[in-house]
Order: sequence, then structure tokens, then C-alpha cells
Amino acid sequence: MSVNIAYWFDLNRFKSGNDHQFNLVWLFIFAVTLIFIGLGLREPWPADEPRFAQIAKEMVETGQWFFPMRGGELYPDKPPVFMWSIAFFYWLLGSMKIAFLLPSGICSIITTFLIYDLGRRFWSPQVGWRAAILLLLTIQFTLQAKTAQIDAMLCCWTTIGCYGLLRHLLSDKGNWSWYFIACFFMGIGVITKGVGFLPILMLIPYVFVRKLQPKDQEIQGSWRWLVGIVFLLVAIMLWFIPMLVLVEYSNNPLFEQYRDNILFKQTITRYANPWHHFKPFWYYFVSVIPVFWLPICLMLPWLFKHWKQAICMADRRITLPLAWIMLVLIFFSISPAKRGVYVLPALPMLALITAPYLEQVLSKKGLNWLIWSIIAVIGVVFVTVGLAGLFDFGALVELATKFHVQPWGLILTVGVLASFATLISFKKAKFISWIIFIPGLWILYSTWGYALRDPLKTPKSVLANVAQKIPADAELGIVGLREQFILFSPFKTTHFGYHTPENFQSMKAWQWQANRKNRYILSYKKADLSCFNPNLAIEVGRAHRRDWLLFTEESRLPSCSQAPEDVYAFSYDKK
Repeated sequence: MSVNIAYWFDLNRFKSGNDHQFNLVWLFIFAVTLIFIGLGLREPWPADEPRFAQIAKEMVETGQWFFPMRGGELYPDKPPVFMWSIAFFYWLLGSMKIAFLLPSGICSIITTFLIYDLGRRFWSPQVGWRAAILLLLTIQFTLQAKTAQIDAMLCCWTTIGCYGLLRHLLSDKGNWSWYFIACFFMGIGVITKGVGFLPILMLIPYVFVRKLQPKDQEIQGSWRWLVGIVFLLVAIMLWFIPMLVLVEYSNNPLFEQYRDNILFKQTITRYANPWHHFKPFWYYFVSVIPVFWLPICLMLPWLFKHWKQAICMADRRITLPLAWIMLVLIFFSISPAKRGVYVLPALPMLALITAPYLEQVLSKKGLNWLIWSIIAVIGVVFVTVGLAGLFDFGALVELATKFHVQPWGLILTVGVLASFATLISFKKAKFISWIIFIPGLWILYSTWGYALRDPLKTPKSVLANVAQKIPADAELGIVGLREQFILFSPFKTTHFGYHTPENFQSMKAWQWQANRKNRYILSYKKADLSCFNPNLAIEVGRAHRRDWLLFTEESRLPSCSQAPEDVYAFSYDKK
């Protein structure tokens, strides 16, 4: 027994990373702990989580899984694959607080092991170990792993695609099985979130490298390259064909709108002519990578030399992923609409091509001091703010009062953790400060932080106030819908179209309330409520940066214009 214990806790094995079995076990323990700590301690948070959770919940409750719905209204913005995964775990476990985070977490763990395996195969177990740990210590990757958005799942499918392509393209004679698997999962990525085809961009640098720096033996079999497209299309058709057939035979104009929206507006139009999230071309390079790709982004000045040398030596292990990363960044930068999570799929490949040079890069004093200084600044700032809040510094008291939260103990603890990390690493390799601080930060955020943020990120307090004002059997209509109100509402809930203009929602809400007794309208201040008197409304609290009002029958104006015929009332009753 003592021999086994010594084996599994041998620090030299941690440092070397050359023991494959040891790496697998400890990588699994570290990834699962970091990603799943806090699971079940919080509810879905805006902007996207309540939407996906509610859709999944309705799938299980109604048995209608093929067309996603939120509050009875079709949701055409994304294909249903991610919602299916949440619904499956909700059906299996019966707890949405656990189910909604499982798909992102599981996909992120799969991504981590794929990067480890690529590093192990193309270099050594040590390189694979470093690549996987570096990926887990990068801010954006673990943040998305702990968030119920589609992007972590898309990142997984994209990484499988890159994995399969690299296994194929870097083999002397090719590995067509992995090429076909890569193409299939690109198709799965497409029906998860339109841009799942991204790995195919790796063939562009492959063609150039093959012409400019040919090997003695290149992959042959021209017709097989085209078969990969068939595998991609087969994966897409698994959802696409049944959807078209069901729409065709439904004779439902709403289903036809769903088909047209998801096939055209949410793909080509959303990329080329978007309607929100407008950012300049350089957004990712200035606002996302410098913060969310820490600490890898700090290493870039020292990595360029190694990458340049690899390119000159025709090392396709570096050249292909590096060129692909640049193509992904350019692809998303061209579109006027940008969100930081869009470039997440490039991050695993970046960790992979950083790992072979990690030891040389981390030996640089400049980089060590840079990493150490960032943690030191965090320590000083957070300790100062935490102490100021605990001692009732004026501006911070006002801030805490406004948001109904007292985060000073947590902020102070984070500051102390950062200070401890800098002190313990000062006379050693200073990058250790990041290795100590980041896991501790995620643990604090996923426990104490969840407890503090959950009341602020859910409308429970508003709905509790509503429940005190209206009967238990009342119906609640919402103007200016936020999905989290449907998800947490104890009442039968009706809304009037997520994308319907608020003045039309107001008209429809007026008609809906006038048709039956015991109906109430919930909306927020400054909403376009032309059919109601806000002076007679009841204030029920603040949620999601808005003050919410309850409109009774007395607050309804005597008359109101008729809503257009294409404005519908969508009802949902969890009972």
C-alpha cells in the first residue's frame, strides 16, 4: 500500500509529466475538480443560461424535443443539439441546477484529454501534460466550461475535428478513418452552432505547405478527400432532413418561419449582416485575447521565435495549427458582430503549440516577472477594496446597498490568496504564482461567489414579491420577456413574443388581461406600456439591472389599440 501511495503522490512525476498512466489519472482529477466544483450550487444565470434551461425543461415536460420552445414560443436562433444535451440530463437526474452545467463541463473535459493526447502522440507525454494543464489554467476555457453556453460544446466538436485532421495530415500515409471522423464531427458542430465547419480551414495551410515544403511521401487518394464532405453532410442531415419533413407536413406558418429563420437569418445573415454585438475588426486582439487568454497571451512575444523556427524547419505539427488559429481569428474578425466566446475554439490548439516550448518560455525572467506582477497587483487591489468595504468606505457602501450584496469578505479572501501566491513564489519560479492563484480563484468563485451572485442573477426576489401581491392561482403576463422569469415563475405565465415590439406586446397584454379575471402584467420601468398607467403599478423589486412593476386591473387604461394579428400570446404552465 505504501508503494502505491508514494507512486500517486510522487512530486517528481508531477514535474516531469512523462508517466502516461499517472498523467491520465491526475489530469482527470484536476479537470473534474476545477470544472465541476460548485455544481448544483447555483441556478442558470443570464444572458443565455435561463433560455437554454427553459427550452430543455419544456422538451422534457411536453415531450416535444425537435423544435425548441421557450414559454411555448418557437426558438429559432440555434439548432437544438445543445438544448437536447441539457434536456437529457434533466430527464435523467430531475434537477436543472445540476443538469444545465453538465454538457459544457463534460465537453470541456473531453477537449482537455484530446489536447493531452495530441501532445503525447506528436511530442511526448510531458508535452501533452503541459498542454492540458495550460489549457485548464487559461481563463476563458475554464470560464466557459463552468457556463451553460453553446460555445464549450462547439469547442469540443471543433477540437475533435482538428484532432482527426491532425491525426490524418501528420501521418506519412494519412489516416482516413480519422479524417472521416473529423468531417462527421464538423457536421455535428454545424447543427450545434453554424460555425462548426471551422476545422476544415486547416486544409488551406495544408495545401500551401504541401506545395511549398513537400515531403518525400505525401497523402494520396484524391477521391477520399471528397468522401469527407459526405460524412460532414450526413451529420448535418441527421437534423436537417427530419426538420424539413416535419415543417413540410405541419402546415404551420410558425414552423415555416422557424425553418427560414434558422437556415438563413441565423447563419449567413447573422455573419454578413448582423443586427447586434457590433465591434471593430481588432476587437479580439485588443479586448478579448489580452484578458481572457491569460496566461498564454503573455507568452506570445517569447513564442514567436520558436514558431518561426518550426515554420522554417517545415514542422507541420506547429505550422498547421498555428495557421488555422490565425484563419479562425481572421474569420471572426471580418464579421461586424463579435462576442468574446466566438474565438474559444482556437484556444485548445494554441495551448497545444505552446506546450512544446513551455519550459524554455517559462525560463525567461521577463515573463516570470510579468505573471508575478499581475498576481501581485490583483492581491494589492483586492485586499485594499475588501478592507475598505469591511470598514464601510462611503462609495463602496453605496455600491453594496444598490446591488444588495456584501462581497467584501470574498474580495478580501481573493486578495489574500493572490498575496500568498506571490509571497510563496517570490524566491522560486515566479510563474508558480499563477498555478497557485487560478485554481484557488475558481474554487472561491464556484462556492462563495456562487452564493453571493445567485440572488442577483435570478429574479427570485421579484417573483417572491409578486407572490405576496397576487393570489396563488393567478396568471402572470410578462411584457419585455426575460426567460429567467418563466423559468422561476410559480404562476401560469404568458408572454407576447420575445422579438415583438413592446408597444405591440402592451396592446396584446391589455387584451389578454381584459379577457379574464385574476390576470396580472409584469413589466419593467421605461418599457413601452401605452395601454397601462405606470403610476398605478406596484413596485416589486429589481432584477437584471431593471426595476420591475406589477400592473393590476386597476392600472389598465379604459381602452387600447388592437394588436396586429401576427402578435400571439404564448402560455406556459409548469404545473
